[in-house]
Amino acid sequence: MLISPAFAQGTPSAGPGYEQFFIIIGMFALLYFLMIRPQMKRAKETRQMIDALQKGDEVITSGGVLGKIIKIGEVYVSVEIAPNLEVQVQRSAIQTMLPKGTIKSI
Repeated sequence: MLISPAFAQGTPSAGPGYEQFFIIIGMFALLYFLMIRPQMKRAKETRQMIDALQKGDEVITSGGVLGKIIKIGEVYVSVEIAPNLEVQVQRSAIQTMLPKGTIKSI
């Protein structure tokens, strides 16, 4: 035999591998700062926007419907999408607030 069995085996590690532990901690920190934190920031901004809705605001719903808020309730909002035509949508379905006068300019 050309290679003895003693050389085929690796040397045993001296410790629990602190380097691997630090790499895993670094990966979790990177994941937090690149994915989790920005998502939480966007969710907070959306929640603030939904809480700040007022009668007369022009909005776009998540379905792409453009309209003006007529009535506001606890869960639902009445949005006028055409003269004398209003629909009820959930507050959470409001995606974007538009500047005043946007509907008239379209």
